[in-house]
Amino acid sequence: MQATRRFADRAELATPRGSRPRMGARYEPDAFGRMAEAIARFFGTGKYLVGQTIFVIAWIIMNVVGFARHWDPYPFILLNLLFSTQAAYAAPLILLAQNRQDDRDRASIERDREVAARIQNDTEYLARELAAVRLALADVVTTADLGDRLDRLEKLIRER
Repeated sequence: MQATRRFADRAELATPRGSRPRMGARYEPDAFGRMAEAIARFFGTGKYLVGQTIFVIAWIIMNVVGFARHWDPYPFILLNLLFSTQAAYAAPLILLAQNRQDDRDRASIERDREVAARIQNDTEYLARELAAVRLALADVVTTADLGDRLDRLEKLIRER
């Protein structure tokens, strides 16, 4: 049975190996990156800091003064473990979010450079065209020049 399946897989030459969808969970880097950015954005809010502060104060009160059983006595090792675990996950997520932002910034800067280069080229072209028009207009006779010539010609005709 196994050999028949392998032979059937090899007989299918229309698609290259590894291009068929695999069963199981699919990893989409962009979706993971968006999630990391959302988490990093949340970690940078005042709401998160206030919530974490309230959580820590409640934890300490419940373990020092509380009427319940003290599950994490004074050095608060369990609380430190929770913070360490949170930091171990938060730091890479924040770095991933920063890297994605850097990539977007780089792409934006590159687009800005391309636009600036096109604008500079267009400006230089228009400056050259304007200079060419000015040179062409320098040789054109104006109505004032034509009037002066006609007046001189009329004077010459009257004198003779």
